Amino acid sequence: SMQRRLNRMLNSSHDHKLLALMDVEGFDPREVTVMVRDRKVKVSAEHEEEHTTARGKEYNYKNITKEISLPPGVSEDEVTYSL
Repeated sequence: SMQRRLNRMLNSSHDHKLLALMDVEGFDPREVTVMVRDRKVKVSAEHEEEHTTARGKEYNYKNITKEISLPPGVSEDEVTYSL
């Protein structure tokens, strides 16, 4: 289950403080952007699909954005992330 996977990830990251988990299922890693600026971590993901149907072209577009403030005492260059 998703919760069990998250718990495993949390347990395996005990050396580092985990600031956030974000579900980006359905997005290609190249569609996910992580920026650290102004003491905030901003995660955004965009996905667009184009389908040709009998009625013409259809577009599916989805995006998610999350912004997390860094806790006091954590510098921007300490932030790491993995997909």
